[in-house]
This record gives sequence, C-alpha cells and structure tokens, in this order.
Amino acid sequence: MIENTTLETIAAEALSLGLDETTVQQLRERWPGLHFSYCMDDDVSGAVPVRELPGINVYLVDGREHCLCLTSNPEVATGLVLAEVEDDDL
Repeated sequence: MIENTTLETIAAEALSLGLDETTVQQLRERWPGLHFSYCMDDDVSGAVPVRELPGINVYLVDGREHCLCLTSNPEVATGLVLAEVEDDDL
C-alpha cells in the first residue's frame, strides 16, 4: 500500500530534483520498501497515470504476484513507475 501523502511527497521530490537515474536511486534509498522504475512515458501503454506532473507521469505498480503489473489501486501498490514525458508528448 502506498499512502497518498507518500505518493505526493515522492512526486514533489521527483519534480524538484528532476527525473533521472540519480533521482530514482535517491528515492529508492529514502523509501527502501518500495519498488521504483524509471522509463520514458511512451514506453507505458494501456495505463492511466495516478499523477501527471510537468514532464513526469507517475504510475502505480502491483508486485504481489510473480510478475509486476500496473494498477490504479494504491491499496495494492508496491511501487511506482516514474515516466519521463518529452516535450513533444505534451
């Protein structure tokens, strides 16, 4: 489960630091119990972001089973995908 306040804090930190591998590593260190992935937003298909920020879309990950999948339910979320949105995607 990912609390709304945790999600908001992570999103704000990613936005203020800028999204890259260094930022994702810092988030992993701060929240070691959560799974973090970083990709380009056009690599994500069929999912609706839970947060849309300037240059970043945030998706929830459900990792309870053997395979990871995207979810919109924070009650079952075990991690986040931080997806970089390129200017031409806006």
